[in-house]
Amino acid sequence: MAKRICTVILIVSLYILPGCTNPNSGVSRVLPPRTQPSLGTSQQLNLTDAGEIDIVENIVANRQAYRQGLELLVKYYTRTGDNDKLSWANRELRALNVMPQYNYIVPVVAQKNYRQTVQIPDADILYEDARIQKEQAERGIGLKLFVNKDLYRMALRKFEDLIKKYPNSDKIDDAAYMAGEISEYFEDYSIAKEYYECAYKWDPDTLHPARFRAARILDKQMHRNDEALKLYKEAVKIEGRYDSNREWKAFAEERISALEKTGES
Repeated sequence: MAKRICTVILIVSLYILPGCTNPNSGVSRVLPPRTQPSLGTSQQLNLTDAGEIDIVENIVANRQAYRQGLELLVKYYTRTGDNDKLSWANRELRALNVMPQYNYIVPVVAQKNYRQTVQIPDADILYEDARIQKEQAERGIGLKLFVNKDLYRMALRKFEDLIKKYPNSDKIDDAAYMAGEISEYFEDYSIAKEYYECAYKWDPDTLHPARFRAARILDKQMHRNDEALKLYKEAVKIEGRYDSNREWKAFAEERISALEKTGES
């Protein structure tokens, strides 16, 4: 499926300024609760020279060490019967459990000229695992108005791991589309757009409505009308051939008409 590698390492800032043209809520990057944290080791970093990945990895190690330290305190005060301090430690641990913790690195893929498209059994297994987890998060809830957000985030991590670990797999375009859907659900729009773009660049004849969805984000969220109009037209021509995309095609044709009228005024 995959034809070529899309052009980016995407390390996206969480945009919070009003009027930002690439809006990201950052919610998809919140890490699911860790049920079995491992002990991390803090490193002394030279903050002048440290890059983003070094800093984030150090944060992750410190988070894990902090959580495990609190858990050890809870066990210690339970064993010694110091109820006051046990209450303090439990309170701090509960606060840590509800405090958002972000995965600041958003890896789409490095810029490489991979052209092989091969079936990789391990990638297939990882993709199927992530796809099932995504479906489980959506199960019984119809139009994705409500999902199991932790399962959704865990599925997103697996799709991202697949792209990172198996960049020549014939599943990377499917994984990118799925990652785009999840990111869009969490209103991380520019991240979702990047994933949709990767999906149709890696497989120009994709059955997924990746162009339609990227165009809708450009149109509705970013208000980049010229780019949206061009991509809507491309989507109608290419992805609109498939019966499964009939509703998307009708929506795109309406938006093309509206955007062309806007451009004339």
